[in-house]
Amino acid sequence: MHVGNARYLTEADLPENIAVFPLSGVLLLSGGHLPLNIFEPRYLSLIDDAFKGNRLIGVIQPALTETDESPQGTPELCKVGTIGRITTFGETGDGRYVIDVSGICRFRIKDEMPPHHAYRRFHIAPFIADLTEPEDDPSVDREALLRAFRSYLDLHKLEVDWDAVTKTSNRTLVNSLSMMAPFGAREKQALLEALDLKTRAETLVAMTEMVLARSFGDAAKTLQ
Repeated sequence: MHVGNARYLTEADLPENIAVFPLSGVLLLSGGHLPLNIFEPRYLSLIDDAFKGNRLIGVIQPALTETDESPQGTPELCKVGTIGRITTFGETGDGRYVIDVSGICRFRIKDEMPPHHAYRRFHIAPFIADLTEPEDDPSVDREALLRAFRSYLDLHKLEVDWDAVTKTSNRTLVNSLSMMAPFGAREKQALLEALDLKTRAETLVAMTEMVLARSFGDAAKTLQ
């Protein structure tokens, strides 16, 4: 996988541990791009340190149950996140950073490292298979995905460049729509942890159809 000026081809190209940036309801997938506005001092420090090293950070959601805490007394996190590389960087002049993080592959957290910084670091196990995921997996039901996407756009009276969509690879299409979809934290995590691209596409279609069914059901009730 080629991300920015770096290539990630094998496990040796990935870190054994990583600093994490917890974000609720946010999804980053391989090949995706996530814009971030950084203003908390501890995460400003995280970004500074990332630029001193490999520019890699971990994007992960807080645990889906708010009462969960780790053995260290810190908030528990979901077990799976995504390694991302900072590919663009800007300063706002008022102390904030505006960055873009490009997804490389998913990871599973193993154990937390001692707190030497204001932010948290974990030993991780990367999902190496993400690095060689084919761009056009033929097992993806592209037509079903596009039908659900079109219905969702029609429902909300939204427009999209369909010419560009039709030229997009299955991998980019599935992962981009998963990131863009206006679902909650649990749904986002389910999409992240999907076994493979085919499963993620099927999950996305099922979620979208549920939203459509509820919306059309509500509309029907108002007409009675």
